Parts: sequence; C-alpha cells; structure tokens
Amino acid sequence: MRISWKKLLICEAIPLAVGGASALLTRGSMAKYSLLRQPPLSPPGWVFPVVWTALYLMMGLASYLVIQADGPKERTRSALNVYGAQLLVNFLWPTLFFTMEWYLFSFLWLVLLWVLVLVTWRRFREISAAAGWLLLPYLAWVTFAGYLNFGVYLLN
Repeated sequence: MRISWKKLLICEAIPLAVGGASALLTRGSMAKYSLLRQPPLSPPGWVFPVVWTALYLMMGLASYLVIQADGPKERTRSALNVYGAQLLVNFLWPTLFFTMEWYLFSFLWLVLLWVLVLVTWRRFREISAAAGWLLLPYLAWVTFAGYLNFGVYLLN
C-alpha cells in the first residue's frame, strides 16, 4: 500500500488538535489534580500528557488505515462517524472534570466515552485489523481513567 502523506498528516493532526485544544482549555489542571486525594495506582501528573499524546497518534494512524482500506464507503463513513463522536466526548471530559469539578458526572461521561471507544474499536477492526489493534491501548487507558475518576469522586 502506498502512503498518502497528506491524508496521514491530516489523520494525525485531528486527534492531536482535539487533545491540544482540550489541554489549552484546562491549563493548570495537573496542578489542581495533584491537590486532590487520589486512589491507589494514580500516576504522577507528567504521565498524562505523554500517554495521551501517544494515544492520539495511534488514533490518527488507526483512522488513516480505515480511510485507506478497501471496502464499502458507507461502512467506512459509519466507523469514522463514531470515531468523531468519541473524539468530541473525549474533548469535553477534561472540562467536566477539571473546570466544572463534576466528578460523578465526568465518571458517567467517561463511561459514555468507553462505550464509544469500544464501538469505534469494533468498527475499525472490521475494516482493518491493524486499526483495531491500535485502539486497544486507548480502550485500556479509558478504563484506567474511569477507575481514577471514580476514585477521585469517592475520595473528594
């Protein structure tokens, strides 16, 4: 398969832009997070931007593989629509958690995100096995984030 560098860069830029915009809206959130009582296994604040950047890069590559795969366009469009929906839910979570401090609601929002990531994973996997594999770390991280979020809710 020949690489379409323009499409690949666009696919990478979209999730990175979503994450970057969300981070801009919640600047200073890691300082606020460090003041909260946290559940066991909570990583240090520097881990979050590193992990999220890697996850956004994997999402972008997964979406590129789906776009480049041969198959029915409606199936691809449907998978990308769910992908877009989960990006939107992902974008809003930090505002709900850090800015609004709605810990229980943000946990429920993460459950919605987890479901959307699961559906995205399934649809991407049906189109490209590699795209499916690229989303598994994201699903695992959102699961872990749910644990952290619920822990913060219980402890604060």
